[in-house]
Amino acid sequence: MSHISGVRQAQKQKTRQALLDGALELLEGQSLSSLGLREVTRAVGIAPTAFYRHFRSIEDLGVALVEEALGSLHPMIRTTVATTGDREERIARALELIADHVDAYPAHVRFIARERHGGVRAVREAIHAELGRFTAEVGEALAKDPVSAGWSEEDVLMLAQLYVDLMLGTASLFLEARGGEAGARERVARVAARQMRLIGIGREHWLDQPGGASGVGGAAGAGGGG
Repeated sequence: MSHISGVRQAQKQKTRQALLDGALELLEGQSLSSLGLREVTRAVGIAPTAFYRHFRSIEDLGVALVEEALGSLHPMIRTTVATTGDREERIARALELIADHVDAYPAHVRFIARERHGGVRAVREAIHAELGRFTAEVGEALAKDPVSAGWSEEDVLMLAQLYVDLMLGTASLFLEARGGEAGARERVARVAARQMRLIGIGREHWLDQPGGASGVGGAAGAGGGG
């Protein structure tokens, strides 16, 4: 009896994943708000009514895609922040990790880039919540770095937000450059490297200026980063 139950559960999980994969493929050319339930089930080859055994709605499927897409992104961000070496080595490694992630998960990157400010509220909120957790985790790592000694928690989170936003933005630009004109990805990498240098230099000298690492400075920066 348990064997039969296990087989059914495995088949159910397989169909659920097929729906996620099918939707993700369809979303390469459209936004989630325009995606129809019948369109997804037709692509997967199941009856529309079978969709509801796995998801309550297309919105619900979209939230599951957020978890899958950002789940693949999470290790990349964690590894990027943990990279050691001098500034240029860290920048080169970070850009390599981002480019590799885009090549491995282009559909995930495209989905997050499009739906982060898209028309489906539940999906936007899910992305915002997940990125908030990423930012907090990056902030914890940055707070342990000696360069952050004396920083307020608010300012460390502001810095973490800058890094997360830059990594997401760079991933989107790498994606756009895939298959484009010669040298497009190199240009994206050059600009991103300069941005990382700018953040790094600013970080080293943040406490040198009046109001650095203060509640006032952090609040203003956090507002600008959103």
